[in-house]
Amino acid sequence: MKVKYLFVLALLAGCQKEKTVTAAAPVPEKKTEITLVAEEKFLKTDTIPISEGEEVSKNNYILAHLSDQKADKDSIVTQHYQLDFYQDKTKTVSSKITIEGYQKGSEWGASYGLSSSAPKKSSFIQVSFGYPACGYTQNNYLYYLKNQTLQLVYEWDTMSDSGWGSWVEFTNPTGKPETESFYCKRVAFEPDDNNEDMGTAAHSDSIVFQLKNKHWIKQFLSAEGKTYFEKKMSFNDFHKIK
Repeated sequence: MKVKYLFVLALLAGCQKEKTVTAAAPVPEKKTEITLVAEEKFLKTDTIPISEGEEVSKNNYILAHLSDQKADKDSIVTQHYQLDFYQDKTKTVSSKITIEGYQKGSEWGASYGLSSSAPKKSSFIQVSFGYPACGYTQNNYLYYLKNQTLQLVYEWDTMSDSGWGSWVEFTNPTGKPETESFYCKRVAFEPDDNNEDMGTAAHSDSIVFQLKNKHWIKQFLSAEGKTYFEKKMSFNDFHKIK
């Protein structure tokens, strides 16, 4: 009898062991992370056409993006811009510049070459920014864009008021679109206090630029910021008016 009961108990224990199932560990769900590149936000964007003499390039232009603007305690406004250069309507390179002393109503301008009479298809691009009226300071930038490589070669300011003022003149010794050296100087013509038909012409900051290893190097030929030529002359003689 005892053997019979022991057999039944063993049978029940075996059934319970068969029903015991080890729970499988949960498999973590795979999540795909998607990173979105945030678009840079600008306060405003201006389109700058590039002139070639009397014509304007149809496929080449510059977009000037205002990225930041701040005013100090004296209400002098400083602006930060990103200039995007487009060739054949395709963005190629960018440059960042800072404008100090912004005047409301200022406008952009751009032209190819070192002067207004420069040959077309020049790798030099002059960019200007300022209020379009006499007596206001203009910010100027000389860029060199070749083979999708951009260099800010020179930066200066100008001011002109009815033939008087201060500006920079460039000289290309070869007179060709491409050159490996060129010169510039700052020219000033200030009126005489006692005779409105007379003035004083002055030259300063004579500089030579040379292309070395595909990069422009600047070298002063005169003491920086010092006048090396000065002459009193009439307004007509200075502007070669007959």
